[in-house]
Amino acid sequence: MTGALIAFALAAGLIVLLPGPDSMLMLRAISVAGRRGALRTAAGIMTGVAVWVVAAAIGLAALLKASEAGYTALRIVGGAYLLVLGVQTLRRRSRPDRKGVLGTGFAAGLACDLFNPKVGVFFVTFLPGFVPDGASVATATLAFGAVFLVETTVYFAAMLLAVERLTRWLDDDVVRRRIERASGAV
Repeated sequence: MTGALIAFALAAGLIVLLPGPDSMLMLRAISVAGRRGALRTAAGIMTGVAVWVVAAAIGLAALLKASEAGYTALRIVGGAYLLVLGVQTLRRRSRPDRKGVLGTGFAAGLACDLFNPKVGVFFVTFLPGFVPDGASVATATLAFGAVFLVETTVYFAAMLLAVERLTRWLDDDVVRRRIERASGAV
């Protein structure tokens, strides 16, 4: 199991570093709500990831993958949420306010992960390749999920440690508009 954990940690570390909706949401939270808002957003994202990890461990994510209707419904809800956030961000012309579709902070982070079926499918399709023969799938999934959560936490901590520098950089109207546009596009 140790070898599988190390292999998973290396592979998952690369995935954590890939920019996606969570990273863009964190950058937006830092620029809009500062360190405290970003901490709340990170907590929401981490809670969403934890929910998907537990769901995968008990088989709900596998059931969701097997249920075309359930997966489609979640994709539509998640896509609609992300689309509304993107359009809202792209249409914003002035300094961003502190509220979005679901506000900023915990609710936005949680919704970003819970409405993203790719997170659940990731745990159903990526994790099994690392489960060693004879190991409990549920236990291995929880262990891998814990590794993923720790790596994501370290990634967000690095972002937050650089918040003062980022905040100065993000205070520039041109930079902020570009980030808002990129966030909306993602």
